[in-house]
Order: sequence, then structure tokens, then C-alpha cells
Amino acid sequence: MFEPVTTIHQALRAVARRIATRVADASGQTTAEYALVILGAAAIGTLLIAWATKSHAVGKLFDEVVGKILP
Repeated sequence: MFEPVTTIHQALRAVARRIATRVADASGQTTAEYALVILGAAAIGTLLIAWATKSHAVGKLFDEVVGKILP
């Protein structure tokens, strides 16, 4: 009479063990962290490039450097 309940209970315990082992496995965590750091660096780089382009800071810098190198 309790055999189907026992079978379901065993199946649920097996699923719970599989989930627990996958949650405890952190092999992909480092890769995800590196990806987030790279995305953050790319966002900051994009903002700097947009600012430099809009303010013409790069052109002014090159003009000053070339002006000091060449008399």
C-alpha cells in the first residue's frame, strides 16, 4: 500500500541530491566572474571613448604632444 509513496520519495531524494551536487559545483563561477569583469571594463572603455570623442580631448592631446616634439 505504501510502495508508490516510497518510490516517489526515493525519486524526489535522488532529484534533490542531483540538484545539491550541481549547486555545490562552482566550476563555472570563475568564468562568469571573468565575463562580468570584462563587460564592466568594456563599458568603462566605451564611456571614455565617447567622452574623448565628444570633447575632442584626444585631438588636443595629440596636438600638444606633436607641438612639443616638433618646434
